Amino acid sequence: MHTNQTLEFVKQKHSEWLGFTHTQMGMMDAIMSLDQLVDESDPDVDFPNSFHAFQTAEGIRQAHPDKDWFQLVGLIHDVGKIMALYNELQWAVVGDTFPVGCKFQNSIVFRENTFQNNPDDKNPKYNTECGIYEPNCGLDNVFMSWGHDEYLYRVLKFNKCSIPDEGMYMIRFHSFYPWHSHRDYMHLCNDKDLKMLPWVTEFNKFDLYTKTSDLPDVAKLKPYYQSLIDKFCPGILQW
Repeated sequence: MHTNQTLEFVKQKHSEWLGFTHTQMGMMDAIMSLDQLVDESDPDVDFPNSFHAFQTAEGIRQAHPDKDWFQLVGLIHDVGKIMALYNELQWAVVGDTFPVGCKFQNSIVFRENTFQNNPDDKNPKYNTECGIYEPNCGLDNVFMSWGHDEYLYRVLKFNKCSIPDEGMYMIRFHSFYPWHSHRDYMHLCNDKDLKMLPWVTEFNKFDLYTKTSDLPDVAKLKPYYQSLIDKFCPGILQW
């Protein structure tokens, strides 16, 4: 699972995916396409992935009715998983994320038994506390393990979507549990990261705890959420 999540691998995936030449489609179509995916890392979900998207968005809408961008983030946060529909292996799509190019912290899930064969764990350039980074360099300057969070974040930036920074942090770091749940990697953070951390933590409450069997009426909800898509990430996007 973690053997191949190296700095070299992440750079290879940037080259492979960040040309945004795989497909073109609107955000709502991307959300609905997730129903073709079986997420091997998410045993809590036994109904279509799009339902979780709308559940999360509706949970946020109830708690934050004035923050339409936050509701949209709830809807789209997992859309990067469409990589799996284009033959990306699931271990490089789903699961918790962490920085590469520096020491793998003990709070990473399965840290004790899934990194033995990861060459970066034994490389003195990469296995120190900061590795290739400067202290407090900021997470913007850190290479994260490759997965759906990073991919969607990059898609939104490339397509010049207007989601505010708080929402972009939620998208990029919602699977970065060593940071937002265990407060590891603080030595890499700058002031902006620390300011954004409470927003990521707030988002995570809805991501984790809205996976219920009370299924949303997707057809009824679609027009409202399409209006948010049209506001913040309109039209046909390059993926």
